[in-house]
Amino acid sequence: MFNKEDKKNVNGSSPQSPAINMISEGSKLKGTINSQNDIRIAGKAEGEIISKGKLIVTSSGVVDGDAKVADADVAGKVEGELRVTNKLTLRKSAVIDGNVHTKTLIIEEGAQLNGSCRMGDDSRNLSNSSDSDYAKATKVKSSKEKSE
Repeated sequence: MFNKEDKKNVNGSSPQSPAINMISEGSKLKGTINSQNDIRIAGKAEGEIISKGKLIVTSSGVVDGDAKVADADVAGKVEGELRVTNKLTLRKSAVIDGNVHTKTLIIEEGAQLNGSCRMGDDSRNLSNSSDSDYAKATKVKSSKEKSE
């Protein structure tokens, strides 16, 4: 009668629920964000963002720095280079001040792209990179490496 594979966690979600990192409206984060999962930004993030998941920047969200992600859906502002392995969607309220590298690009009427755009399969593929490649890309540099 009951399928043993339909187990739920205490909060009612399934064990394989997607994890989302969120920076809420009114919040500000400085530094590097490294994630295997999706990132949703409604506040402000200053620094580098690296994710094997999807970057979602809401209409109130601001990213001040470079981002390397698998997919991106932008309705807010991004100031920096945006490297997207698969699909980048720019909503009508999006403003990108920087260069874009992506495989697929969808732009709604009204979106602004102030920079160059390069499309194709030659961009670095984060989703197919090994964990050691990901670790190298996300490694925090020591003070000795920074001075070189």
